[in-house]
Amino acid sequence: MSIGLMAGLAGLALVDSTSIGTLIIPIFLMLSNRPALGRRALVYLTTVACFYFVIGVALVLGLLPTVKAVGELADPRFFRWIELAAGVGLFVLSFRLDPKRKREAGDRSSRWRERITRAGNSSAGMVALGVTAAVLEVATMFPYLAAIGLLVSADLSPAVWVPVLGGYNLVMVLPALVLLALRLAAADRIRGPLNRLGEWLSRHSGDAVSWAVGIAGFLLARDAALHLGLFQFAVEIDL
Repeated sequence: MSIGLMAGLAGLALVDSTSIGTLIIPIFLMLSNRPALGRRALVYLTTVACFYFVIGVALVLGLLPTVKAVGELADPRFFRWIELAAGVGLFVLSFRLDPKRKREAGDRSSRWRERITRAGNSSAGMVALGVTAAVLEVATMFPYLAAIGLLVSADLSPAVWVPVLGGYNLVMVLPALVLLALRLAAADRIRGPLNRLGEWLSRHSGDAVSWAVGIAGFLLARDAALHLGLFQFAVEIDL
């Protein structure tokens, strides 16, 4: 497994870590004064990470046989050109995303605050909240879908891609875990900064979507270009 692929997956995971489900909702949970704050937040984050891991495993297992079967019948370069076109298309799309996504993201954040209140203090409520957040966001998590595509195209063995996928999901919730540790250590002294961070993220999560689409497109296009030898071709022309 190449260092470039590892770096790309890590970058995608960090972008994924700024979504409503992986960071904004956990911050809302941390701002609560309800009992067992640490347990509630950990149950929620564990649920989200495990849900995405299961979805990721299912996607990889579902896509690998199809890719291998089709690859045996067609020129592999044809699919690399499709990957390149998709990557360039996503990158261009990232510059044209509707600015109203910012307002929509803010509205979603307000609705999630209400859902957190209804979830209560029980672990079952946190599990339900985590599953709900993951289900509603899974189709829009472009970095995660791009990461799945990179793992499939790399043709790795299960002994490699399963732990890599698990590490991806850990990195995805790591910023929230760090903030939770600070919240538990600093008690109410960090409530003010957390509240400001949550409000800022709510306002700018639309920008995060644009960045996510752009990064996913760049990584897909780069992976395709490397396999097609386009960079080597460009160097030869320059020489």
